[in-house]
Amino acid sequence: MKSRWIALGFSLVGAAALALSSIEAWWLAGEAAIGPFGTHHCFGGDCQSTGLSWLGGTDLWMRSGIATRAAAIIASALLVLLAGALAARRVPKLVARTTVVALAAGVVTGAYFVAKFPPLGGESMGLGAVFYGAGIVTGAIAAILVYRMPATAAR
Repeated sequence: MKSRWIALGFSLVGAAALALSSIEAWWLAGEAAIGPFGTHHCFGGDCQSTGLSWLGGTDLWMRSGIATRAAAIIASALLVLLAGALAARRVPKLVARTTVVALAAGVVTGAYFVAKFPPLGGESMGLGAVFYGAGIVTGAIAAILVYRMPATAAR
């Protein structure tokens, strides 16, 4: 019973962190916020959102940003399903396995997105990448805890 509540807590924290990572900036360069969602910048009081093409990255890198955001949203939804099933006193092993696959895809796409970031000079890391890493780790812990639970543990 105690491990059910721990897994439920980890899954909700992971879902929240992954959801925040898809909207927070991963890098800050001056007044520009750069993330897998695109960029948002304010120059001279005129704020606008644009894509990633102005950074000069490859087409594959820009696609990896979209895949990173999609992986975060899908894994976040799966972690909410995992938490809901745990709250209903079920042991959702299929959802846990699916969550591990989604998180693994998120690790691959996120790692490529960070590794191939075109350096601008003077950029700093934002909170998006931190939330993404925390969401991947806590989500994986939750899924592994559920997968290792006996079928009668949640009752």
